Amino acid sequence: MNRDRDDAGVGVVAPRQVTLCHPPDELYLQSGRILGPIQVTYETYGRLSPNRDNAVLVCHALSGDHHAAGRHAPDDRKPGWWDPMIGPGRGIDTDRYFVVCSNVLGSCKGTTGPSSINPRTGKPFGMRFPVITVRDMVKVQALLLDHLGIDRLLCVIGGSMGGMQALEWAVRYPDRVRSVVPVSTTGASSPLGIGFNKIGRRAIMADPNWRDGDYYDGEPPRDGLAVARMIGHLTFMSEASMRRKFGRRISGREGIYAFTAQYDVERYLHYNGYRFTEQFDANSYLYLTKALDTFDLGDGFAGGMDEALARIQARIRFFTFTSDWLYVPEDTDVLEERLRALGKKVEHIRVDSDYGHDAFLLEHDRYAQQVAEFLESVAGEG
Repeated sequence: MNRDRDDAGVGVVAPRQVTLCHPPDELYLQSGRILGPIQVTYETYGRLSPNRDNAVLVCHALSGDHHAAGRHAPDDRKPGWWDPMIGPGRGIDTDRYFVVCSNVLGSCKGTTGPSSINPRTGKPFGMRFPVITVRDMVKVQALLLDHLGIDRLLCVIGGSMGGMQALEWAVRYPDRVRSVVPVSTTGASSPLGIGFNKIGRRAIMADPNWRDGDYYDGEPPRDGLAVARMIGHLTFMSEASMRRKFGRRISGREGIYAFTAQYDVERYLHYNGYRFTEQFDANSYLYLTKALDTFDLGDGFAGGMDEALARIQARIRFFTFTSDWLYVPEDTDVLEERLRALGKKVEHIRVDSDYGHDAFLLEHDRYAQQVAEFLESVAGEG
């Protein structure tokens, strides 16, 4: 990784779309339902090698999308969500690797989800959209790679929900993945995470504007979605980062003895919660948090987690952050031990950080070099 490179990144990029799973070849979902056709929005960076052996799949977290790097126009103020990690000379070097990032099934950023038009009714699916899982997301990604002519991946990498997808790839498609880099993630959702997601979903469903999910012809449930996002933000941060960022600072003429006054942390949550409602669909939030809750690598295997992990052939390098209390590093310790007992090639790098779960997005400089070295090592194995 060359930190002296020009910081232009991947430059101006454009999303692409493809429609897969046309009837009668619909996608069979983990729930037993079928879905099709499915539109997938994705972006690519770098060039696919003549041998098609340098592809890296980047998987996004809950509120992310396909736009992982670069800008959609020269004057865009905000680049892709993982731009500091992807580009020439960066952690995922686009001079060496062909990077693919697709919007997940169930989202609202261009891939088929509850806000999409149901071809059978001509109206948005709403809550008639089938419940989807992380496994279903990965199935769609595999079909996209088939469309792109990529049989085997050099690596699958992602943080949080993206890390779940990386692990699912290693278990479900062992012959197609040479390595995975799961960041800030878990092998099965915890009761704590499920509980917070439940509260967020109840906030949305309690909003009078939710209307059982059929709000697309009227006012959306902004208050409910904003509250859900506020709850989520709290789980992404740490006690130390919140004390440093907000302290007990307060604004308002009346002081602390009036509800019109707000602590800085309250103002931050309110601002980010309502800004999120301008960018995301409430029903997608319901479906994606449900997918997080149902995630369990061992699901469907008679031997549970150990049978699932035994299928993995890929090299694995986990990254966790010491202050992450949503997906605690100790859970990854357990996964690492089980994988080692099964004779798998696994490493676990614990990054010292007080930024909490969001550290994988905010402190890329703390682990980008180690990502670059790992990819170089895997590529060198041929």
